[in-house]
Order: sequence, then structure tokens, then C-alpha cells
Amino acid sequence: MSSTSEQTRVRGLRRPATVSDVAAAAQVSTATVSRVLNGNYPVAAATRERVMRAVSKLGYAANANARALTQSDTKTIGIIVPELVDPFFGYMVRGLERATQESGRLAIIATTSFRPGAEIALIDRMRERRVDAVIVVSGGSSDPAYRRQLAQRADALAAMGSRLVLCAHPTLDLPSAARSVAYDTEGGAFSVTEHLIANGHRRIAMVGGESHLPTIGLRRDGYLRALASRGIDIDEDLIRIEGFGRDVGYASTRALMEEHPDVTAIFAVNDTIASGVYDALGDAGLRIPTDVSVVAYDDTPLAANLSPKLTTVHVPLEQLGQEALRAAIDEPDAFSRTPEQGLTLGTYLVHRDSVAMPPR
Repeated sequence: MSSTSEQTRVRGLRRPATVSDVAAAAQVSTATVSRVLNGNYPVAAATRERVMRAVSKLGYAANANARALTQSDTKTIGIIVPELVDPFFGYMVRGLERATQESGRLAIIATTSFRPGAEIALIDRMRERRVDAVIVVSGGSSDPAYRRQLAQRADALAAMGSRLVLCAHPTLDLPSAARSVAYDTEGGAFSVTEHLIANGHRRIAMVGGESHLPTIGLRRDGYLRALASRGIDIDEDLIRIEGFGRDVGYASTRALMEEHPDVTAIFAVNDTIASGVYDALGDAGLRIPTDVSVVAYDDTPLAANLSPKLTTVHVPLEQLGQEALRAAIDEPDAFSRTPEQGLTLGTYLVHRDSVAMPPR
């Protein structure tokens, strides 16, 4: 049985869902449903949530006639990003913006500053402006309530002929109406940790990140899987997921080395945090990689400018942005992937000068 037929059977109808069906399910007027979907009039947050739950439950996004009546074609793409200062996000947005311009469209960029709930609010604001697609760069949350809200927004965008694309965003419970362009986050963390183990390290710490971010969870999973695969005991006290930024890398490393001077290697969850790790080790009189080896993730230009040059995981940042735009506008690429498919790009380890055998 097709998904549409199943939706019809579940809701007891013999036709596609209409605005009236949504209104009845949400216990609001049809005018309120239209206001929520079109974003052309203020609606109370609680009412908006009821309407979006009804849209999702009834499969209203699958109604082709409804989509045609509300088709979005504004030649604009909404881009939501945690911040632009961090090179990880900046290079992805650069790839997105270039691809958007080449397609003859205008990019509207908004930042969340990592504020909880800001992504969902900005998706709503982008939808009110009837953008052709909303691309959410990284960020996200593993919280079930957030995942439900994201699915509701994906359905609402689809109902107006728009689309939600998640770029470098973990695809756990990916909304059916959304598309995804991701990278092998966990695999990269596994490979860089395995590289340290292959060089003889057993006391390996992990530094940086926010625990609520799925991306950091996946990097932690890769780190733990590599240790477990070599029979190395997990010491949770060596995992310091205490925030982002150079200062966090510095403070976490100073505390770590004072408490665990037997640590011989540190995996920083990104290159910026690694720069703080470098400073902390230097101030403690420890040499890289003679005394402590350091690896990181992302392969931003900073990695090659540190001394010694930093071994790190390469993420194809600009390509991620370009592929996200292709997914948003149904533009085929050289590999002829169908737009319905989620795409996962590979990562690889860049060997530089920050890893050596542990001191005897």
C-alpha cells in the first residue's frame, strides 16, 4: 500500500487532505490554517503548533493541488547557520552563497548564535518570506521535541512548494519531507583516533564541543569506537566536552594535564579548539608532538598555519554547501544522483606534523 493510501486509510478519508481537514483536526478555522501555512498574518505560537501537527498527521504536504496553489518561486534561498566567524561554518556558507548566485538566486543568511530554539524560529520567518528553500547548516539538537518541530516545519515548507535541506546536519530521524547533505562525521573521528592508537598512544583525551549537538555526539562515538576496537579502557574523565573556542581548548587542556599528566595525545573536536590546546601545552612546558600528540577535525586553513602543522580530518566544507543548494533546487550533478536521495560526503585524514610516538 502506498504511503498516500495509508494516510487516507488512517484518517478515514477517501481523498487527499484539504485545508478544511487540517482545520477540523486542529480545531481552528480554515482562515487560520491558511495564515499559518502562508505566513502572511500573525498567529499565536500554540495555535501554529496545533496546525502544524495536523498538517503532519494528515499528510497535507503530499497534496499536489495545495502545493500548486501556494507554489513558492521567489528566487531566494534562506540559509540558517550557527555563526559565521567560525571557519567551519563560514566556508560552507561561502560554497552555498556562490552556488546560489550561480543559479540566479539571492541568499538570505541568518545566524542563531547557538541559541536554543532559534533555528525553528528562523525557519518560520524564512517561510513567511516564501523562500524557495531553507537550508539549515549544522547545528541541530538530539532533543525529541526539536526533531518533531523540525519535521513539522519540513511539512509546512513542502505544503507551499518550498523545501527544507539539512546541510552537515546529522540525519537521525530525518523528516520525510526534508533532504540531507551530510558528511561521515563518526568515521572521521574513528580514523583520527585510530591514527593515534597506531602510533602507540593509549591515554588519549578528547577536548571541546557542546554535549547537546548531534555532531559532537557522533565525533565522540567515533573516538570511543576506535578505543573499544583496540581493547583500550574508556576513561570518561579524559572526555572534556566543555564548549567551543580557543579559550575552551586552553582551559580544558590545562586542567586535563594537571589532573592526568599521563595523557600522551589529545583529540580536539575542531581546529580552533586545537589552537587553544597548543597554547596550553606550550605554557605547561610540553612539546608537540615530542611530549603530547595533538589531532583535530575540519581541516580549516588554521590547521596548516599552526606550528607544528596540525594533523586533522578534512571535511569538504564548500562542497557541502554546493551540494545543499543542488538538493534545494533539484539541480542534478555530474554523478546524476536523484534529488530524493540523501547524500553523505566522505572525510579523510590529513597527515601533518603534530603526531609522534609517545615518550618512553
